[in-house]
Amino acid sequence: MRLAICAVGRLRPGPERALVDDYLTRFDRTGRGIGLGPCATLEVEDRKGGGSAAEGGLLRRAVPKGARLAVLDERGKRLTSPQFADLLAGWRDQGVADAAFVIGGADGLDPALRGAADASVSFGAMVWPHMLVRVMLAEQLYRAASILAGAPYHRA
Repeated sequence: MRLAICAVGRLRPGPERALVDDYLTRFDRTGRGIGLGPCATLEVEDRKGGGSAAEGGLLRRAVPKGARLAVLDERGKRLTSPQFADLLAGWRDQGVADAAFVIGGADGLDPALRGAADASVSFGAMVWPHMLVRVMLAEQLYRAASILAGAPYHRA
């Protein structure tokens, strides 16, 4: 199952970009043998300042056709790492070819996009900077692949 991280804004070179790249490289290596990956990053920008509705349109176009859609939202479900791994494994085992994880911009996610999601995932009640959400998502993708592969990375 191919994955995509669809996010508003550009992640510039720096420590956050280095972490995302490192975790996604690890994810791709670990996931390959268990039917997960690769993971692509698709970035969109609303240069006209149309708010969450305009960003929602750009994000919808970035999501691969037919992909399962998961949004990252503070109102979403808080999952443990094994539960997150189970979500990915469930989609993979159902024969889903593509899954996309969507990270909104500063104005949050378009309600229509949020309503169309197959899953809504929260990293807690706090609002996180978008660049850190990407790092946390990339790490959790790697952790999920490690859990599913039976590797010792996750020590519950």
